[in-house]
This record gives sequence, C-alpha cells and structure tokens, in this order.
Amino acid sequence: MKLLTLTLAFLFGIGSLAAAEKNVIFIITDDESPTLGCYGDPIAKTPAIDAIAADGTIFLNAFATTASCSASRSVVMSGLHNHRNGQYGHQHSYHKFESYKTVVSLSLPRVMANAGYRTGHIGKYHVAPEQVYRYETYFKGNGRNAVQMAEASREFITADDEKPFFLYFATSDPHRGGGKDDTSELELKADLFGNKPNDGSHEGVEEVFYDPAEVPIPHFLTDTPETREELAQYYQSVSRIDQGVGRLVEILKEADLYDKTLLVFTSDHGMAFAGGKTTVYEGGLRVPFVVRNPYEEKRGVKHEALISHIDITPSLLDFAGGLNPKKNAPKEMVNAKKYWADFPEVKKDNLGPNLNAYHGKSWIPILGNADAEHWETIFASHTFHEIQMYYPMRVVRDKEYKLIWNIAHPLPYPFASDLWAASSFQAQFQKSLDAPYGQKSVGEYIHRPQFEFFKIDEDPVEAKNLANAPDHQEALERMKEKLKEFQKEMQDPWIMKWRYE
Repeated sequence: MKLLTLTLAFLFGIGSLAAAEKNVIFIITDDESPTLGCYGDPIAKTPAIDAIAADGTIFLNAFATTASCSASRSVVMSGLHNHRNGQYGHQHSYHKFESYKTVVSLSLPRVMANAGYRTGHIGKYHVAPEQVYRYETYFKGNGRNAVQMAEASREFITADDEKPFFLYFATSDPHRGGGKDDTSELELKADLFGNKPNDGSHEGVEEVFYDPAEVPIPHFLTDTPETREELAQYYQSVSRIDQGVGRLVEILKEADLYDKTLLVFTSDHGMAFAGGKTTVYEGGLRVPFVVRNPYEEKRGVKHEALISHIDITPSLLDFAGGLNPKKNAPKEMVNAKKYWADFPEVKKDNLGPNLNAYHGKSWIPILGNADAEHWETIFASHTFHEIQMYYPMRVVRDKEYKLIWNIAHPLPYPFASDLWAASSFQAQFQKSLDAPYGQKSVGEYIHRPQFEFFKIDEDPVEAKNLANAPDHQEALERMKEKLKEFQKEMQDPWIMKWRYE
C-alpha cells in the first residue's frame, strides 16, 4: 500500500512526500499602501492576503526606508540603508544608479544561496549590479498578472529537490501605467494602473471593479472626482495582486508545502499618488507587512512594533538558519574584496565601503508576541527618484514624534513624471497654488520648510508642523540630535549639510 501511494504521488504530481522544509516566498508589490481588508480598509477585496494575516502576523507599523522603487528594493535586498549600499535612485536607463559591489557579502539572494537554498526570481527586479543581487533562476512573468506569475513559478516551487526554495515574487501592480481611462467623462482622465481598458480582464483573473463613489480618501489626498476615479483603478489593481497570492497558496497546498513555507507580503513603498510615493510622509513610507510563519505557534497576531525594510534580509536569513545573531551577519560571510579579485575587468578602486553587518534585525523571534518591541526609533531617507529629481530628505521617527529634514528646502519639490501627470494632482494644481491638497495647499506641497516636525501619536495625518512651536523645541532638538547620530553612524555624506547651506 505504501509503495502504491508513493507511485501515485509520483505519477499524478500530488507533491513530494519528502518536500524540503523551511521554504520562503517573499512577495513585494509596486507602489501599494496598506489598502487591504486585514488593515481595516472598508472596501478592499483582498481575501487571500487577509487569510494569511489571520493565520500569521500583521505588522501595523511597518515602514519603507525610502519611497522610491529602485532605492527601496536595494534596501530590501541588502538590509542596508541607501547611504551605505550606494543605490540612491533608479537603476534603469539614464538614471544609472547601482549598489556598491561590496554589498555582495550581504545581499539577500547571495546569502540565501549560501545558506543552502535554491533561489528564484520573477517579476520586477530594478536593482544593480546583477552580479551583486544574483538569483540562480530567473523566470519570465507578466508583472500585471500575478495569477500568471504564480503559474510561471509552479515548476520552481514544486521541483523535486532536497534543497528548500527561496522565491522573490515581485509584481508590477499597482504601479501606474497602461494609459488613461478613455471611458471617463472627466476632462482629466484617470490612469489605468495596469488595468485593461474598457473594463477588460487579464487572462485568468476575475477582475474586481470598484465604484469611485465608494472609495475611501487617504488623508494625503483631496476628495475630488479625479481622485476617486484614480483610486477606483488603483483598488482594482490591488485586488488582482490578491488573486495571484491566492494562486500561490493553492500551489503550495496542492504540493503539501503550505505548512513548510514562510510567506511574507509587503510593498516597496506607498501608493503612486502625490503625497505618497517619492515623499517621506506617512503615505510614502507606511507599507503593508504580513507574515505567515508555519512554525510559529501563535497566529492571528496584530503587531504594534515598529519594523523597517532594513529588517527583511536579516529576518529571512534568520529563518533560513544562516544568520549569525552575535555579528548580525551571515554565518557564511563572503569576503567581497577577495570575491571581486577574480574579476579582472572590474575596477578595484571603488568597490564600496567595508560591510560586515546588517543595519536591520530579525523580527522572526517576535512574530508570536504582540507586545514585543522591535525598534524604538526608525530612520528613512530620500535623495533621488528619477535622476533629475534631486531632493534629499532625512527622517527620524519614533512612536511619539517624527522629524523630516528637507535638506534642499529652497528648491521646489520635484515630481516623478507619472505623479506630475496624475489627474488627481493636476485637478488641484490647475486651480491655483492655494487649492487644497490633502492636509496642505498645492503651494505648501511644492514649497517645503527646512524642518517638518509632527507629534505623530496625536497627529498621524501630519497636519500640524510643530517645528516653530515654542513648547516643542526641546523635543525637536532631541530628534535632531538622534538624526545626526544616525547619519554619523551610517556615514551618510549628507551629514555635512548641517554645517553649511
């Protein structure tokens, strides 16, 4: 009977009875805020992610370190802030930013492979150099169709291999793109956010359509018809991602791998609206973060701890058993300079700084403990998005206060090309600089003060700048000192701007 069972499993692909333990699927979306049912969103239809949250841990205070695509992904895949990994902006085309070559010692796909994992990547990549962030297997997938991406990953997930797998699954949804909604009666028409025009559907997807009249308006946007139409398109894209997550779960369960696989769901940063993406406001930095660890006894945990994208690489490596907790570095540490010595074509005069530890720390030990703390203070930064968008900002935040230092504050705030063209922004910009935009006017959004200081526990929507408030000067100076100490520790080149300009 046992022989018959094994034979049937082989013939019909029921799944390997000796499938490797401790697999990892890391899902990262493109420009998504915590607009999910499990975060209390009143209209989001995201049953697959909600189910993972109900059977895992949902982090309510998770933050990107920067709200720019390539820069953020370099942090996710290195466990290092941008001013140490070297990738300050976009990797593609004329932007040409890339990480230091010494990051090869700490990069996520490299250390997971060294920990005994077969590594695979599908979807958006957007970091460089490839030699630093190299996966063993790359497969092609339609980033606008997470269901198709899941199917394209099936063979890798279910491969008959004694090694565990690590899959980096990166959608292009819900990023802007795909044209305008020509069915709109408005003069300024909504971006399609990757949706098919004329209420079409992506193959294998049951598209979820949203009524613009019912969408909730985030605090950093203004309630206008243009905003509502764009949000309806955005939510449709979010629901499409959820169906892809659902298909991944189906594949895991069919192969008897669901209870052998860590699932992590997040986004590179907040939604692609002015006030979100490219800013260091809450709308840009706050991200969804859902984890299901099948080996964790306590489930359905809603976690208040502050966590950061710098924590991802050390956490996944910790789960894999490859983290040296005393050094907060890989057990199998690659000597970067010796590694690059074998590549004579690579110049050795600027490989990058010596890197011997992660900036982040593992959240694996606290997944089941809702009362555990993680970071007392988190930091964020922004320098570039597109290369023409120079606007350095540095941020320090705890659960009480948040300080933003707009280093180039005499400059008007630069816009990403897609955010400038957004109907949700243009509808207000074309009225006047005095027109409202979220908690500010259009003019206040474009022209920013040197410091923005918020009592974030009482003012989570960042409505009242307390930088000049007499009764908050002591707290302001304390946060400035924290920021300076952090910049010094991270060897942030922009620390010199405290002394001049």
